[in-house]
Amino acid sequence: MQSPVFEEIDPARDCDCPGCRHWRRILPHSRAVRALGHPAARRVLIVAAAAASAVLGTGCPAAPAAAAHAPHRPGVPAGDERDTPQGHKGPLRGPSGSAARPGASTKVRETTRTEIISRAKKWLAAGVPYSMYDYWSDGYRQDCSGYVSMAWNLPGNEWTGSLGQYAVRISKEELQPGDILLFHNTANPHKGSHVVIFGGWADSAHTRYIAYEQARPRTRRKYTPYAYWSNSSRYLPYRYTGIVEETAGAEPDTATPSTPASTPYPGRAYFGPGADNQYVAELARMLIARGAGRFYSSDPDSRWTEEDRRATRAFQLAQGWSGADADGLPGPRTWDLLVTGAGKDIVTGAAGAARAAGGQVPSSHGVPGYPGRALFRPGAHNEYVTRLGRQLVRKGFGAYYTGEPGPAWDEEDRRAVQAFQRAQGWRGGAADGYPGPETWRRLFS
Repeated sequence: MQSPVFEEIDPARDCDCPGCRHWRRILPHSRAVRALGHPAARRVLIVAAAAASAVLGTGCPAAPAAAAHAPHRPGVPAGDERDTPQGHKGPLRGPSGSAARPGASTKVRETTRTEIISRAKKWLAAGVPYSMYDYWSDGYRQDCSGYVSMAWNLPGNEWTGSLGQYAVRISKEELQPGDILLFHNTANPHKGSHVVIFGGWADSAHTRYIAYEQARPRTRRKYTPYAYWSNSSRYLPYRYTGIVEETAGAEPDTATPSTPASTPYPGRAYFGPGADNQYVAELARMLIARGAGRFYSSDPDSRWTEEDRRATRAFQLAQGWSGADADGLPGPRTWDLLVTGAGKDIVTGAAGAARAAGGQVPSSHGVPGYPGRALFRPGAHNEYVTRLGRQLVRKGFGAYYTGEPGPAWDEEDRRAVQAFQRAQGWRGGAADGYPGPETWRRLFS
C-alpha cells in the first residue's frame, strides 16, 4: 500500500482549533514565531532550534515571549480577539530605538489644553502607524499610552497602569478637551487596557464625544459613544495635574457649532450633491450638536454626502415638518434654527430611527427592523450595515473589526455575522455570514 502524503496547510488567522487558541494566548506577539501562523509551524521551529542547539553544544533555552496588552471584547474568548497591545513604562527613545534620556525627571510639566490637542493633532496629521515596539521621531512609543504620554508632554513613556500618577479622577460632567478616558484592567492588565484623549462633546446630550486615540492601523479622531465602544462602564475620566487653565471659552476642539447667529444663510446652492464648501462642514457640526451624530460614520467634512442629507432630514422631521419641508436640504428656516440653537433636537433611539425613515420602521419577512438581504452585500453602503455592526460588537462578536463598524459592507462584517450564526449552532449555508431575517431577529432581540 502506498504511504499517504501529508501536506501542511497554514490555516486562517482566526483558526479556532485548540492548538491555535493555545498559542494565541501564550505567544500573541512573539516576533520569532509571528510569521508562522499555525502551531504545527511553530513546532517545526522549536524542533529545529533544539536540533541546532544540540549540534552547536550551546544548550541555551529560548527566552519565553512576553504577553502583550490586548483589548477585551465582551463574549469573545481572550485568545480569539484582535490585538491592540501596549508597551510598558520606559524612557523616551531616540531614532535608533535606544534610550534617549534614561535619567529623565518625573516632574510634572505644565501645559495647556490647546497644547495637548495640538500635539494630538500632529500625530493625526502624520498618520502615525500603531505599534507597541516602534517609537516616533519625538521619542514616544506608538501605542495608546505612548500617545497620551506625548500629548501630555510627559518625561517618559507611560502605560495605562502608570498614567494615573500624573492625573486626578474627575466626573463625566467635568470633562474638558485634553482630559483622558482610561481603562486599566487591574485584575488582568494584559486584557482590555486602553486610553483615549477627550476632544470635546459631539452632542448636547453628552452621549458622544470626539476621541483622539492610537489604535490600529494609525492615529485616529472619531466620534465615540460615551464612555467607549466596549467595556464602557470601566473607562474612567482623568485630568492631567499639569494643566494650566486658559481663559474662559478657550476649549480647543469641540463639536459645538461656532457659527454665530448673525451668519446669513448662504443659499440652497451651497448644499446638495456635488457641493464642497465650508457651509457643509458647519452644517454637519451643528447637526451633530443637535443629536445627528449617529448618521455620520466618520468625521464630517466640506463635501456633501448622503449622510448630510439624512441628518438634515432627521432634524427637519424633529420639528414636525413633512413633505417638501423635510427633503434633507437645509433651507432658511432649518439654518436659522440650527445657528440660534432653537427648535427641537433629533430624537435618539428607535423612535428617532423610525422618524428619520419617514415614520416607517422597515420590516421584511415579518421581522420588524429587518430591511432585507439586498442591503447586506458587497458594495452595499447604508445605515443598516452600521447598525448591524454595532449590535454585533455589543453582543460580543466584534473581534473581526479593526475599527468601529461603518456603513460600507465588507469582509469584517461578513465574518462577524458568520461568527454570530455559528454561535447559534448553524452550519453550512445557514452560517454564510449574510444576515437573514432570523439572524436579525436573534441579534436584536
